Amino acid sequence: MNLRRAVVFLALLAGVASVLYACADEGTSDMPELNTTAKIDLQRYMGAWYVIANIPYFAERGKVATRDVYKLDADGNVDTTYVYRKSFDGPEKTMSSLGVVQSGSDNARWVVRLLWLIRADYLVLDIAPDYSWALVGQPNRRLAWVFARNPAMDDALYTTLLEKFRSYGYDTAKFMRVPQFKEQAGKPGFQ
Repeated sequence: MNLRRAVVFLALLAGVASVLYACADEGTSDMPELNTTAKIDLQRYMGAWYVIANIPYFAERGKVATRDVYKLDADGNVDTTYVYRKSFDGPEKTMSSLGVVQSGSDNARWVVRLLWLIRADYLVLDIAPDYSWALVGQPNRRLAWVFARNPAMDDALYTTLLEKFRSYGYDTAKFMRVPQFKEQAGKPGFQ
């Protein structure tokens, strides 16, 4: 009985994800597919990245104190743990996925697999020389993230990074900051 429920749940989840993906904003459909020239040193890229901002979507919308933690596995893939809270007073929760690094991409293009059913493109567009921040998007420009090694980012750097996203053809008005500290919750520009 439990296995049956799990299968039904996964099928429903896949169906909902497919519908939401199909209904997503097609505002970038007239633009060519996004590519990158970033060259990523996977060893340096591993570890915790705080989600400073993103284009909100159902799985991350409303979460606080979020970060991705990356760890290379024996096959050269990236075990990913998304860490989040639903509120600052709530417990930390996690979701796991696997990033399959695509050969010939200088480690900048991954296919992320979640629950063996859901696949998503992951594209590192730009990264700081010291690996203190990274810009991650998708070839279709539907989703994007501003990552940093530190949960605090000053407004000037954040504005500069949004301008970089604009140069990649993103509508930067869609980005919302993710509260990493309790005092950020509810402020303008934050989810």
